[in-house]
Amino acid sequence: MLKISLFRTGKKHSSDFRIVVSDKRSSVSGGKFLEILGHYNPRLKNKGIKEDRVKYWIEKGAKPSATVYNFLVNEKIIDAPKKKIKIPLKKAEEQKPEEKKEEKTETPAEEKAE
Repeated sequence: MLKISLFRTGKKHSSDFRIVVSDKRSSVSGGKFLEILGHYNPRLKNKGIKEDRVKYWIEKGAKPSATVYNFLVNEKIIDAPKKKIKIPLKKAEEQKPEEKKEEKTETPAEEKAE
């Protein structure tokens, strides 16, 4: 099975991404991909995508990751609503403000005056 995903390039704190097609079983980080379909620079907010090649690979059965899918929707290569991207559990817990539980304070029993 083929997938279309992002491949990180660049130095520390200066990331650039390539949009690549690879086999789902092999690691993209090892540089084992079939074709470069475009690029994305998050600092400069520019994207370059080869539309005809993306459509070709999707016809062959390649499935884009959620982020790449949303890029393709923004570029109007795919006519569909955006997908919701899953946030890892640790980050989701950090983003949620902790709910403060109100402690019930019991009033001491009134002493009977004799």
